[in-house]
Amino acid sequence: MSGRQPKRQQWLWTVRAGMFVCCTVLAVGLAATLAQAAEPEWHHATALTGTPKYGPDVKHFDYVNPDAPKGGRLRLSTMGGFDTFNIILPKGNPAPGAGLIYDSLMEPSFDELNISAEYGVIADALRYPDDYSWVEYRINPKARWHDGVPITAEDVVWSFEKVVELNPQRRFYYHNVVSAKALPGNIVRFEFDSANNRELPHIVGQLTVLPKHWWEGTDANGRKRDIASGLQEAPLGSGPYRIKDFEFNRQVTYERVDDYWGEDLPVRVGTNNFDEIRFDSYRDSVVALEAFKGDQYDWRTENVAKNWATAYDFPAVKEGRVILETFPDKASGRMQAFVPNLRREKFQDERVRRALNLAFDFESTNRSAFYDQYKRISSFFAGTELAQSGLPKGRELEILESVRDLIPPEVFTEPYENPVNGNPQKLRANLREALKLLSEAGYKLDGRKLVNAKTGEPFTIEFIAQDPSAERYVLPYAKNLKLIGIEMTLRVLDTPQYINRVRSRDFDMTTLGWGQSLSPGNEQREYWGSEAADRQSSQNYAGIKDPGVDALIDKVIYAKDRDELVAATHALDRVLMFHNYVIPQWYLDIVRTARWDRFGHPANIPEYTTGFPTIWWYDEAKAAKTGMPK
Repeated sequence: MSGRQPKRQQWLWTVRAGMFVCCTVLAVGLAATLAQAAEPEWHHATALTGTPKYGPDVKHFDYVNPDAPKGGRLRLSTMGGFDTFNIILPKGNPAPGAGLIYDSLMEPSFDELNISAEYGVIADALRYPDDYSWVEYRINPKARWHDGVPITAEDVVWSFEKVVELNPQRRFYYHNVVSAKALPGNIVRFEFDSANNRELPHIVGQLTVLPKHWWEGTDANGRKRDIASGLQEAPLGSGPYRIKDFEFNRQVTYERVDDYWGEDLPVRVGTNNFDEIRFDSYRDSVVALEAFKGDQYDWRTENVAKNWATAYDFPAVKEGRVILETFPDKASGRMQAFVPNLRREKFQDERVRRALNLAFDFESTNRSAFYDQYKRISSFFAGTELAQSGLPKGRELEILESVRDLIPPEVFTEPYENPVNGNPQKLRANLREALKLLSEAGYKLDGRKLVNAKTGEPFTIEFIAQDPSAERYVLPYAKNLKLIGIEMTLRVLDTPQYINRVRSRDFDMTTLGWGQSLSPGNEQREYWGSEAADRQSSQNYAGIKDPGVDALIDKVIYAKDRDELVAATHALDRVLMFHNYVIPQWYLDIVRTARWDRFGHPANIPEYTTGFPTIWWYDEAKAAKTGMPK
């Protein structure tokens, strides 16, 4: 029999083959269509929760004056000096205002901080999948460095890689980012090691982008630049200002870029209105205040209550040439506290830390040193809706129940309360309670000294500060501690030495603070997470290591909506407070400012900020009446 197939059979195989080819083509086409349909859409803006307020066709934001005049000079002050223009290194003191010369991929608006909306600057669009496992940013084709060279995806990737390589704090902050790649079409893609972390696309969008070609080039003397070293020349930027002149540790002046590429971006219209912004450095806060009175700089944010109460009674105020004004402070939460170093054995027992809180007489200090201007802090998110209060309920209670075996049982039955002093009777009662707790923790009085009952070692505390004005509140606290046998000494250091001592964790106790956004997230690991506790230069200054805190930080990071975020933050806050990691100090829910009356501002300043100097401008008519700056 022949090996040839009958014609009918051949025909059937041909038909079947054709059907197979057809089906294959259809399948491939369908897969391509589905893949294309699955690609996320590009967006001009994004918000952590909800929807961005401003659409893609907006010309400017509501809170600016789009016709604000350009011109004039603004003089500001800074404390402590500066010695480098390299903004990514953890060492050295970067120049004040250096951020004025750079742009980031995205930038937030001033009136949506509760939902953290961000809009394009260097990037004109972004996209990410529903599970937030990656994000892509498309570079605006108009984006330019000040030398005219286009900004590229390679610049973004290089900037990210260098900041992660050279800055341990940023490396930890970005540790969920597994790769940054430049893609065709001038697109940069960041891929993450986990899904459903809503904040990751936002935090990489805030990356400051540096010019790769400039940093890999040579300076005016032919020396190759090194981003791993301090920078002693004015760097190339892309932002609304460039450096005009400088003298390290004395002054730096920025000038507005006339042909700034981003001038017409919605996020930029009506902003950056001063022709020049100058920062003068002062080493002493008293000298700085007197310099303001002498019209050596224009604007002062006053953070010393005594100054606000007594130091502004000078002729220019009475004549109306200097304006004293307060603004509501709703943009952030804060914790400011006496921070004991938990890496020291004497502070590791929670009862010891509670005893230290019992000895702090906030009420008397507020009255005698601060003119009753402050409120006591009872939250790591003080002044915001994120602060815990009362007993847990609803979604917060559910979250706490999910980690019940990792957290103090008191969080379910007691509201957190700071001790209340303010008169001799209350102070004596609190000091008796403090001694009881110290005794339970293994200490005893030996005469008038508190000592370790086993070793006989006296309980002493060295308190370090960088400003002599700390005496006003440290010395009264030390006096109360001495009544229970604890010897606390105050040591005032110069700024570089103080910074180095804190960074290297070489301290017993100091005053430190943490600012909080209205949409907390991954930075909580940097503040309180166990991984950050042993890392020098992290912001876990206290050295907190606790599995319950770590678990609740994850609840904050992976919250699915605003309600869950608020509830998870309440739970985290409550547990942090009940562990008595710090001795809370005080806060103010207003910003106290003084300015020489030479400036104008929009009528509708956002409730979250003073907007200064970004949306203010130089008013020549006011300046003529006030007198030209010296």
